[in-house]
Amino acid sequence: MKFSLSWLRACLDTDADASAIAAKLNAIGLEVEGVEDPAAKLEGFRIARIVSAAPHPAADKLQLLGVDVGEGALRQVVCGAPNARAGLVGVLGLPGAVVPANGMVLKVAAVRGIESHGMMCSSRELDLGEDHEGIIELPADAPLGTGFAAWHGADPVFEVAITPNRPDCMGVHGIARDLAAAGLGQLKPIATAPARGGFPCPVAIRIEDAEGCPAFHGRVIRGVTNGESPAWLRERLKSAGQRPISALVDITNYVMLTWGRPAHAYDCAKLTGAVTARRARDGESVTALNGRHYTLDATMTVIADDRDVHDIAGIMGGEHSGCTAQTRDVLLEVAFFDPLRIAATGRRLNLTSDARSRFERGVDPTFLDTGLDLLTALILEVCGGEPSEVIRAGVAPPPPPPLAYDPALAASLGGVAIAEDEQRATLAALGFAVGVDWQITPPGWRGDITGAPDIVEEVVRIHGLDRIASVALPRRAGVARPTATPAQRSERRLRRAAAARGLNEAVTWSFIPEGDAEPFIEGTDGLWLLANPISTDMRAMRPSLLPGLLAAARRNLDRGAPVLRLFEIGRRYLRNAQGRPDERATLAVLLAGEKAARGWASGAARPFDAFDAKAEALALLAEAGAPVASLQIMGEAGAQFHPGQSATLRLGPKNVLARVGMLHPELLRHFDIGVPVAAVELFLDSLPARRAAAVFTRPAYAAPALQAVTRDFAFLVPEALPAGDLLRALRAADKAVIVDVRLFDDFRGSGVPAGRKSLAVEVTLQPQERSFDEPAIAAIAARITAAAAKLDGVLRG
Repeated sequence: MKFSLSWLRACLDTDADASAIAAKLNAIGLEVEGVEDPAAKLEGFRIARIVSAAPHPAADKLQLLGVDVGEGALRQVVCGAPNARAGLVGVLGLPGAVVPANGMVLKVAAVRGIESHGMMCSSRELDLGEDHEGIIELPADAPLGTGFAAWHGADPVFEVAITPNRPDCMGVHGIARDLAAAGLGQLKPIATAPARGGFPCPVAIRIEDAEGCPAFHGRVIRGVTNGESPAWLRERLKSAGQRPISALVDITNYVMLTWGRPAHAYDCAKLTGAVTARRARDGESVTALNGRHYTLDATMTVIADDRDVHDIAGIMGGEHSGCTAQTRDVLLEVAFFDPLRIAATGRRLNLTSDARSRFERGVDPTFLDTGLDLLTALILEVCGGEPSEVIRAGVAPPPPPPLAYDPALAASLGGVAIAEDEQRATLAALGFAVGVDWQITPPGWRGDITGAPDIVEEVVRIHGLDRIASVALPRRAGVARPTATPAQRSERRLRRAAAARGLNEAVTWSFIPEGDAEPFIEGTDGLWLLANPISTDMRAMRPSLLPGLLAAARRNLDRGAPVLRLFEIGRRYLRNAQGRPDERATLAVLLAGEKAARGWASGAARPFDAFDAKAEALALLAEAGAPVASLQIMGEAGAQFHPGQSATLRLGPKNVLARVGMLHPELLRHFDIGVPVAAVELFLDSLPARRAAAVFTRPAYAAPALQAVTRDFAFLVPEALPAGDLLRALRAADKAVIVDVRLFDDFRGSGVPAGRKSLAVEVTLQPQERSFDEPAIAAIAARITAAAAKLDGVLRG
């Protein structure tokens, strides 16, 4: 919300300057995002008189001007404006000044061989209008040498962030009301008298959708002249960031920005029959004032005549019935629309407007007649004409009921004791009706007030949020107890472990395009779609963390990154067995690009493979406390992974802890990635819970007294047997002495029967109380051989 200081003073009788007003707005909860002082932009521009004007000797369309800026000596200025002449008083930009319109820094420069010591300026160059046909002409008595900003009355402009619960401050008058309640001036009453209609309204007004449009007030004004708005109105609209268009359009915008009451004016010559607020019909369309064409459906409220739709109700008018310079008769619309309907229609059409932002927050339903009177009075003043009688169709929603309030709540809820008299005065200044028994009726413009806590907020913020004493929260004596949950501690450990392994953490959006989410839908799971997304292409909650990492990888690879090692800890969003949304903790790793760069010693660059992904998964699972030695490696990693280069890591046949491997080429093509990508997904919600430790410290490490012994074994096993299954079986052959089993060879070829493979392993044996002798080692070897035999493994001779 933007407005100028003079605009605010039209609603508030105050002598406070811009800095005091900004400070008070912040103090009462209306955040000032900035105060722009146009005078700063006009620094270096002075009022000057042209004393002499002579033709430029080297250019037919240029003149050499002698300009007096009150310094005694004349300045020589080269000018090409057709209205430049001796005696004209205008605005001179001095060397060093910055032209507001284009940011050009003025300097002494030669123009066709003759130096120019400044520039005579037009309205457009100073951002004061669109006129660029000539330089500005000021009154002859304008004081020479005076800064133009000071003489012109440049007005500071405030930009205030209005929260969604404060629709009353979507107009300058509402902000003035808050300032007056805070003691920064006196609120000026809304001065208007109903304009008496001179004839019956010739356009019938009807309501067929009472739910979407409970009330519609209107009247016709005939014989208007739709020319340019007066200067004061144009200046105020420009301070709000609005472009003045024409008197009728500017007046409707001014009423909206001053009193928070959106309104609309239709050209009567373009209407056919009665004007009706009704539901749109499926397939109906309208071209709005922004020039875009919208297709409507039956969930939307529109304003239509007997032939066409002319208004997307409460959001934007139609281009066809808009007012032009030829408009002579207008129909004024001041209506109340259902906020939820307006919000839903705006989202469905992806259409925003100043009117929508006010209607969906809730406008004052009691302001219909006053709003129409204000609109009528301004049009009659600026455009002339004769008003008809008012038509009032429908009934506005009733005012909110009284609320019970206890003044002691200011201390118990707000944290500051406020005298009852001050609370009464504050609420009255804000427009509340306060009964003797503290039954409080909110005004129509405060639809956000629904209970006693809301009233506490009002009296406390006007009293001063900075006057609430800071009070420390109570805490127990002694050392603070840990507050992190086991899951949070586990995620912290995993985050540190992943970073220590050289992975870079990424934080990606939880909502992604539907097209990116669909390849990750598993089984009968459906997507979790947002009803009100921040963008239409970001409405699916991610069913996996991999889409976000893939998008990040694509952006980095497109920018020439040679290697990517990314990880993310977050939530994936699924639907449970009852079809309800469910979120689950996940850690994802993505490896892309060159694992090892090319070199004279290593040869060609080597990309990541599935075993790199498996190594990351096992290391992170070990850090999370999973029994890595007991994991089973199985298939069925999912359609997103390469079927021959992927696996799942399971604790038992059904509990999947992770899936690892190379991503499917089709998936990479979908994300426009041209290099192989290895990935890991760890399902943190599937990890077994750690047992509570009796003590918080690890036992001291005691080095074995005896030296470990290693023995090599080679087994012929079925070709389909995963090596991990064999390693796990050998570890279990004698848990007391076998401390490690490592695969060091996988051979298939000459000397190995068809359908078999040779797996060579190194087994580490750790003696406990005495060294192994040959019989002991032979017994252990026999147990190892027997364990392999259970998997159809035969010791090679």
